[in-house]
Amino acid sequence: MSREIRLNAFEMNCVGHQSPGLWAHPRDRAWQYKDLEYWTDLARLLERGRFDGIFIADVIGIYDVLGGNGDAAIRQSTQVPVNDPLALITPMALVTEHLGFGLTASLSFEHPYPFARRLSTLDHLTKGRIGWNIVTSYLDSGARNLGQKALSDHDARYDYADEYLQVLYKLFEGSWEEGAVLRDRERRIFSDPSKIHEIRHHGKHFQVPGIHLCEPSPQRTPVLYQAGASSRGKQFAAEHAECVFVAAPSKTILKKAVADIRRRAAEAGRDPRKVLIFNLQTVIVGETDAQAHAKWQDYKQYVSYEGALALISGWTGIDFAQYQPDQVLKHIHTNAIQSAVEAFSSADPSKQWTVRELADWVGIGGFGPLIVGSAETVADELQSWVEDTDVDGFNLAYAVTHETFVDVVELLVPELQKRGVYKTEYSQGTLREKLFGDGARLPASHPAAGYRDLARLRQADAALA
Repeated sequence: MSREIRLNAFEMNCVGHQSPGLWAHPRDRAWQYKDLEYWTDLARLLERGRFDGIFIADVIGIYDVLGGNGDAAIRQSTQVPVNDPLALITPMALVTEHLGFGLTASLSFEHPYPFARRLSTLDHLTKGRIGWNIVTSYLDSGARNLGQKALSDHDARYDYADEYLQVLYKLFEGSWEEGAVLRDRERRIFSDPSKIHEIRHHGKHFQVPGIHLCEPSPQRTPVLYQAGASSRGKQFAAEHAECVFVAAPSKTILKKAVADIRRRAAEAGRDPRKVLIFNLQTVIVGETDAQAHAKWQDYKQYVSYEGALALISGWTGIDFAQYQPDQVLKHIHTNAIQSAVEAFSSADPSKQWTVRELADWVGIGGFGPLIVGSAETVADELQSWVEDTDVDGFNLAYAVTHETFVDVVELLVPELQKRGVYKTEYSQGTLREKLFGDGARLPASHPAAGYRDLARLRQADAALA
């Protein structure tokens, strides 16, 4: 029997997310991103489609690699303007009961102490439906605006992230014991100070002596997402992440990535099946194959070549303005370009990718693959990706919003449900319980569990001193 397919909607609090230029399509609503109704309408729609969650991307900074400035990104609304993602969650939670929320926030630009309070607050307000996508950022423009000359070295950012998570785990898991909150009206005691502990963290990057400001939320630690593609990033994900987001353009690349992440998780002492892996994917669904392809041709008229190049340049750190549209990628000698060529060539080794063809690919849905067809055709493809690669589900980017998600909910989801590979009802409980079928808290095998007894940890540290 085929495995259940899981779906997240991939969104961002901006105009142009993964489909640059399509904001100009007459049916696209992305220009309304700054209106609450845009987000509450979307949340209701996704819950009707039994989506596991909405995965909200974010960047701090602008895509200013193309041409050495941000003009193209600004002109084409390529992830700019971009508003804060955190403020979206409360109103969406208010109009839904089950939908999960994956919040992207860069630990490079957020101190862990106030950030822990924001996450706990959201977990309380949503009754345990919060996840955090852990990112270390990749745009130097963001670092410069926060007083840094540039982002630190790639691997050094993950070393920083390791300590960042130590602080959060101590705050979430160890600062307040179970039973610390009494709410005893007769004795007029709300909390028991003897069960609330200062974390006394003294590390290389952070000095955090005090207690967590929030009482324990339904999940304590939010569901942990991570999207690192490098070897160091995958190792970090294998040790910490419960859900991993990848953007593999072909089954060959995805299968290798999934196997690598599961192997690393097992080596870290975790159950590799308890790490859910989602691939970036875009689907264009119609009543028939012909209708879906006609819709695709309509959408393609609005793709911005310049906007796509701004995205690719920002993602790779290479200024594509220096290359002609018909220049073959294999003839561009940089490490980043070669890795991109290898990834795309795995789908068709005989194909010669040009700069324009790469931009066309990215123009609808980013680096992830695009599937076009009837509900039956798209369902066949998604099932084959799951069966051939061992991926758990997909982060679906939109071509035209909310139209892409309406088509998924009204056409694709019923087909998947008919096949028995998609839930017909939500299970009860927190986001973690819905995803894994276990408890609301992180399992004992997760490294965060090691920080639940701070008194014992301090005694051990003292013995070693």
